[in-house]
Amino acid sequence: MAKQTKKLKKPHNGRIRKGDKVYVINGNDKGHIGPVLSRTDSRLIIQGVNMCKKHVKRSEQYPQGGVIEIERAIHISNVRICIDEDKPVKIKVRKDEHGNRELYYQMDDNTATYRSVKKS
Repeated sequence: MAKQTKKLKKPHNGRIRKGDKVYVINGNDKGHIGPVLSRTDSRLIIQGVNMCKKHVKRSEQYPQGGVIEIERAIHISNVRICIDEDKPVKIKVRKDEHGNRELYYQMDDNTATYRSVKKS
């Protein structure tokens, strides 16, 4: 009998970047808003969200040692991009007249461009 291999999921899309303002829609920190500090394939570190205490030894960086608070990563599916007035919106993709991909959102029956994406 042949061994079945597990399909690997592709990393999440590149709609959220470092520096974007995001709104947490799920989890313990639901409702918090903050900028993205860093991103891996499908996880984000957001300033002030998912704080965790870590015990550190004495070192040059922490001469006293002790307990520090750091941000931990959360999954990209638990956040939405935030636009003016801290309103979360759903980002969609379309092509403009030149054939370039751009991200846009709908708010109050109006569409607005969020940013353009590299041509693929």
